[in-house]
Amino acid sequence: MISAADVKALRNKTGAGMADCKRALEESDGDMQGAIEWLRKRGASSVAKRADREANEGIVVARTTADGSSAAIVEVNCETDFVARNDEFVAFANAICDVVLHNNVSDDDDLWASQYGDKTLGNLRDEILAKFSEKIELRRFERISTSGHITDYVHAGSRLAVLVEFDGTKPSTEAKPLTRDVAMQVAAMQPLFVDKSQVDEATLQKELEIYKQQAIQEGKKEDIAERIAQGRLGKFYEDQVLIEQTFVKDPSRKVSDVIGEIAKMSGGDVKVVSFRRYNLGESV
Repeated sequence: MISAADVKALRNKTGAGMADCKRALEESDGDMQGAIEWLRKRGASSVAKRADREANEGIVVARTTADGSSAAIVEVNCETDFVARNDEFVAFANAICDVVLHNNVSDDDDLWASQYGDKTLGNLRDEILAKFSEKIELRRFERISTSGHITDYVHAGSRLAVLVEFDGTKPSTEAKPLTRDVAMQVAAMQPLFVDKSQVDEATLQKELEIYKQQAIQEGKKEDIAERIAQGRLGKFYEDQVLIEQTFVKDPSRKVSDVIGEIAKMSGGDVKVVSFRRYNLGESV
C-alpha cells in the first residue's frame, strides 16, 4: 500500500508531479530509491529544475479530419530551436495534435491520460523529457467541429498556424485552394474579427475616441473631429475585419470577393464564421 506520505516524500526529493511519484512507487513496490531511478529514466524528476526556465521556442501544429468537419491546433514549447527541429520533438507535437483531433479531451490531465498507440501521451511526454534536458510544455490546444468545413494552414517552419471555419455549402474541390488562401490571409494580416457584426460596441467607441482626439490635436473643431473619426472608422474595418481586408494575393480584390468566388464555385452560399490563429510565443 503506497501512502500519501511516501508520495509526498518522493515529490520533495525529486520535484516530480504527484501522479508520477505515485506511479513510480507502485512500479517499484514502494522502494524509494527504485522509484527515484524510475523517475530519472523518464525525465520526470528534473521537471521542477526546469520550471523557472523560458520555453519560447517550439512548434505550432494544425490539422483537420479528411472531411473538414473537425480540426485541432496545438502549441508545444521548448527552450531551443535545436530541439524544436528535432524529429522526435516534432513527432511528439504531432501526436498531441492527433489525440486532440480525434478525442474530445477537456483538460491537460485528460489529454495526458489519452492513449496513443500502445502508450499514453503522458508516457510520450516522459520519454521526451528524459531525452532532452530542456523545459518542454504544452502551452495551449483547441479542437473545433462544424457542420460546414474547416481549412488549416501551417506556415513554413511551423511557428504559425491557422484554422478557418466556413459555414454553408461545402467548398468544391476546385474552390479548396481559395479556402487555403483565406487561411493564409489570416496568417499574414492578423485580423481581429471575421465581419463588422463581431466588432463590439466598446471597441468601436474606443477607436472613435482615439480618432476624435487625433483630429482635435490636428487643430480640428470638435464637431468636425467627430465626423473625421467616423470616416477613419472605415480604415479600422479594412485593417481589422477579415472580409473587409484587401486580399494579399490580389490587391484589386477584397477577401469578401474571394469568399464570393468560393461560393460561386461551390454552387451555394459560403461564409466565414470563425478562425483560430496561433503564433509561436505570442501572448494569450
